[in-house]
Amino acid sequence: MNLPNALTLSRIFVVPLLVVVLLTKVPSDWLGVPQQLLGLALFVGASLTDWLDGYIARKRGQVSTLGILLDPIADKLLISAALVSLVENRLAPAWAIVIIIAREFAVTGLRSIAAAEGFTISASRKAKFKMLSQVIAITLLILGSVSGGPSGLQPPLEVKPNVSFASFTESGRVISSFLREGIMTFDGFRVLCYGAGRAMLWIVVVFALWSMYDYFTKFYGKVRDRIEVRERRRLRLRKRKKRKTTAAAVDSPSESVKG
Repeated sequence: MNLPNALTLSRIFVVPLLVVVLLTKVPSDWLGVPQQLLGLALFVGASLTDWLDGYIARKRGQVSTLGILLDPIADKLLISAALVSLVENRLAPAWAIVIIIAREFAVTGLRSIAAAEGFTISASRKAKFKMLSQVIAITLLILGSVSGGPSGLQPPLEVKPNVSFASFTESGRVISSFLREGIMTFDGFRVLCYGAGRAMLWIVVVFALWSMYDYFTKFYGKVRDRIEVRERRRLRLRKRKKRKTTAAAVDSPSESVKG
């Protein structure tokens, strides 16, 4: 156990606490801190440990097998818990979250198969940008939420969450009002954050599908190379056996004649 692995484990332990904060009113009632700010502090703090543990591990030369295994698990638990909590609070569309989480399961399955076959699939730049866009989207959606929902949080009152692209329409009205009057209200700021978070979710979905295609392409290429190598070995062994059989057949008549 070293500092990078301890940071990774702390990110896993924050997950249930984050769910409690985002889906219940208890922390806000007990501590007197707005639910949005407390949830945002937990999520952003846990997200920072994702960068910090890798940086410390590389700088100190403490990259370990345990850290390599735990780091993606901690990331997926944190992001999945936050996204599901947002769906429960009607802050994010369920269809987008299903695509994002399904992509995580698919990539994890591919990596498991690749590990069993003896090779690894490294994360691409698209996957890293997808992780960053997820953090930004969740941060903006939490910032854009207001109190009053069944779980304590809900979208801004000016936005109808059940209407497609409603948040974009309201964001446009806030921007036009700001350009005319030069005043940005706190409610208007929340609407802008919520609209930007919903827009960022579209970017997350696009990069999730794109990076998943990239993973599948890499996986297929490495599996194809493995199959071709095995096939060449099998052909070489078959040719060797055939030559030995032919040589034995040629030697056996000469021995019988000598006899």
